[in-house]
Amino acid sequence: MKFTELTIHTTSEASELVADVLWRYTNYGVAISDVKDVIALQRNKAKYWDYIDESLTTGGDVLVKAFIALDETEKTLPLIRADLDELKENGAGLLSFGTFETTRREVEGDDWLEIWKKHFRPLHIGNRIVVCPEWIEYTKQPHEEVVKLDSNMAFGTGEHETTSMCLKLLQEYLTPDSVCIDVGCGSGILGISAIKLGAKFAYLTDIDEIAVKSATHNSKINCVSEKVKVAKSDLLDNAEIKGDIMLANITAEILCRLAPSISKNLKKSGVLILSGIIESRLEMVKEAFGAQGLNIDKQLHEGEWFALSFKL
Repeated sequence: MKFTELTIHTTSEASELVADVLWRYTNYGVAISDVKDVIALQRNKAKYWDYIDESLTTGGDVLVKAFIALDETEKTLPLIRADLDELKENGAGLLSFGTFETTRREVEGDDWLEIWKKHFRPLHIGNRIVVCPEWIEYTKQPHEEVVKLDSNMAFGTGEHETTSMCLKLLQEYLTPDSVCIDVGCGSGILGISAIKLGAKFAYLTDIDEIAVKSATHNSKINCVSEKVKVAKSDLLDNAEIKGDIMLANITAEILCRLAPSISKNLKKSGVLILSGIIESRLEMVKEAFGAQGLNIDKQLHEGEWFALSFKL
């Protein structure tokens, strides 16, 4: 089967937002190529490999690639361009999006699929969580919990700083029998990790239908479906559940929309974990949740991103 490999030039901070746009129009794969990820891997290269081509650590734009069925290309590209233009307009002054220069080429399906899969490896996050693509065999250590993700690796794999920080904070706060809420769940990685770490129940929401399907499927392959509910919802609209831990890894503006839900959906002794926050929006988020009576407990900073934990 032939595909169009569509490449969008953007920035590190906007790359996952661009990837989310592209996933609306393909079920065949989206990949992010960011030199910062290569540099981060280089710091740990003794653990993963003995040699790395130094030319990979130089470069400018982040490349987000989508693979679209060839016969769907002409009608799909204008829709993608419209969504990218809307994304840039809505985020003007908040994020650097880069040029959004677009290139495309025709590829064979088997070629890109194998290259795409080779990009992923087991990720060790915090003391206990190992995130592992479904197709990779991994033998876990006694203290580890393995979270498998299928080939639809959109919406959070643990590689991005925002997801990684959420997982690290989750491991600090989660206790046996916690009820967890994951708002904007994407792949379901945070809620599934909570169950693997001993949570009693996880309630996951996302407004994107593909994310809901991905999180539902990933819950099944991790054998935690009986303890996970995935709902298509705008934030926590109409959700009556109360959680011991609430997580949200989304943009700062949407986080601020979530703030009024805290009193309704977080227990009085609960912990709130937020990420997806750039420095220019950090104080805005702190003020929005401080106004709801929450106090900052911890602040993490990785790359261009911040994560916060609050307690009521």
